[in-house]
Amino acid sequence: MHFEKFSWEELCPLAFQALGTTGGLLLVTQGKEHAATNVMTIGWVSFGVVWGRPVACVLVRPSRFTHVLLEETLLFTINVPPTHLRKAVEECGKYSGRTMNKFTHCALTPVYLGGFPVPSIAECVATVQCAVVEKTRVEPSTLVPLIQETYYPQGDYHTIYFGEIQASWKRVEP
Repeated sequence: MHFEKFSWEELCPLAFQALGTTGGLLLVTQGKEHAATNVMTIGWVSFGVVWGRPVACVLVRPSRFTHVLLEETLLFTINVPPTHLRKAVEECGKYSGRTMNKFTHCALTPVYLGGFPVPSIAECVATVQCAVVEKTRVEPSTLVPLIQETYYPQGDYHTIYFGEIQASWKRVEP
C-alpha cells in the first residue's frame, strides 16, 4: 500500500460518502508544546474555494484537546475512513486525546506524506493536508435560535478553521 497525490475535488465525494457510512471523518492534529498527535472524529466539514484558494473548513469546540493542538501548529489533516473503520470513528469521537493515545487505542497508523509535518492515517482511503489561513468563532448573536438551542445549549461555541489545502492523497493498493 502507498499513497499518490490526487485532486482535492476528487476527495470530496469520498469524504461525503464516508460521512454517511462511517459517521464521520478523522481529523489529525499535532502539537508543539504538547508533543502529542491526536485524532478526532468530525462530522461538520466543508470543502470549497475561499479567497481564490482551495480550503477545507472544520469546526472544533474550544473544550476539545484537538483545539489546543490546532492553536499550537495551525496545521491538520482530514482523513477519509473506509467502512471497516466505523468502530474507530466511533471511538475517536468518544474519548479525549488528553487521556489516551487514540492512534494506539484504535490500531491506527500515523503516516507522514510529502514532508507535511502532521501525519495522515495509513488505513484511510484518502487524506487532505491543510494549513490554517483563518479562524473565527461561531457568533451566538447571529445564529438562528433553533441552531443555538439544538447544538449549543452549554454555550461551547465552535471555532471554524479555514485550512488551505496543501495536498491531497489517495491510498493505492498493490
